[in-house]
Amino acid sequence: PCAGPVESKNEAAMSELVPEPRQKPVVPMKPMGINANLLGYIGIDTIIEQMRKKTMKTGFDFNIMVVGQSGLGKSTLVNTLFKSQVSRKSSGWNREEKIPKTVEIKAIGHVIEEGGVKMKLTVIDTPGFGDQINNENCWEPIEKYINEQYEKFLKEEVNIARKKRIPDTRVHCCLYFISPTGHSLRPLDLEFMKHLSKVVNIIPVIAKADTMTLEEKIEFKQRVRKELEVNGIEFYPQKEFDEDLEDKTENDKIRQESMPFAVVGSDKEYQVNGKRVLGRKTPWGIIEVENLTHCEFALLRDFVIRTHLQDLKEVTHNIHYETYRAKRLNDNGGLPPMTAETEENHESNL
Repeated sequence: PCAGPVESKNEAAMSELVPEPRQKPVVPMKPMGINANLLGYIGIDTIIEQMRKKTMKTGFDFNIMVVGQSGLGKSTLVNTLFKSQVSRKSSGWNREEKIPKTVEIKAIGHVIEEGGVKMKLTVIDTPGFGDQINNENCWEPIEKYINEQYEKFLKEEVNIARKKRIPDTRVHCCLYFISPTGHSLRPLDLEFMKHLSKVVNIIPVIAKADTMTLEEKIEFKQRVRKELEVNGIEFYPQKEFDEDLEDKTENDKIRQESMPFAVVGSDKEYQVNGKRVLGRKTPWGIIEVENLTHCEFALLRDFVIRTHLQDLKEVTHNIHYETYRAKRLNDNGGLPPMTAETEENHESNL
C-alpha cells in the first residue's frame, strides 16, 4: 500500500520519457478494376457510341489519288472499289478528248452514304502521267498538287480565327498502277515512288492482272517487292509506323504476301450460277472481280476501306502533314509567308 504512490509517480515519469507507439499510416489499396456488381454501372463504354453518333452527323473526308499510264483501268477500278461512278468514265477513247501533253490533275468529289455514315470522297485522277515519249520529271505536277493541299491546310490552321472544322483536301492514299509486264518495274515507276513515298501513302497495284498466268503473277509480285526493297522505297503500311505487336503482325503479312495487289476492275454485272457478280467476260469464261481465286481485288478493297481507312488518314495527318508543317514553319521562322489575302484576313481578325 505504501509503494502505491511511488509506483504511480514512476509510471507517470516513464510515460513522459517513452512516447506512445504511433499508429501505422493507412496504406491506400491498389486500384482495382471496377466491379459492376459492387458499385453499379457507370457508363464509360458509351463514349464509343457518342463518338459514332458525332461522326455520323459530321461525316468524314477521304481523298484517293490514282496514278499510272492510260489504259490500265484506273477509273474502272475506283468505280469498282466504291460501287458507283465516282471516277471519270474511260470506256473507250473519245475523239474529241485529246491525250494531254503534260500531267493534268482532275479532282472529282462525291458524297457516299452507307448505313447512315456519310463520306465525302474525292478521287484525284492524273491523266497524261507516263504517256509521253519523254517522261522526265512527270511526277512533279503530282508532287506539287500534294504539297499544295498540305499548304492549304496549314494556312487554315495558323489563322487567328480558324474554322472549327478545316476542310481536308490532303491526299490520304495514292494507288500506283503498275503495268502487268511480268518482267520488272520501269525506271519511271521507281523514280515516282522514290520521290513521293515520303509525302504520301503509296499502295502499289498490278493492273489488269488477268493478263498473266498464276505462276507469272506470283513471280512478278515477288520481283516487284524485291525491287522496291533494293531501291529503299517504302510503301504503305510503312514498317516504322506500326504501333504495336498486333499491328506489326497484321501489316507484315500484308507487306510480305499481298503487296502489290494484283487486281482486275470491272463495273459490269454478269450472271454466274444464279448470282449477279461484277466481272470481265472472256472467250473462256467470266473473271469474277470479287472472287479471291480469280484476283486480289477483294483484298485491296478490305485493306483500303474496311481495315486501314482510318489509319491512312492518321498517317497522312500525323506523319506526312506534320513533316511538311515542321519544315515550312522552320524555313519561315514559325509562320507561312504573308500573302495579300492572308494579310487582309489577319487585319480583319485583329
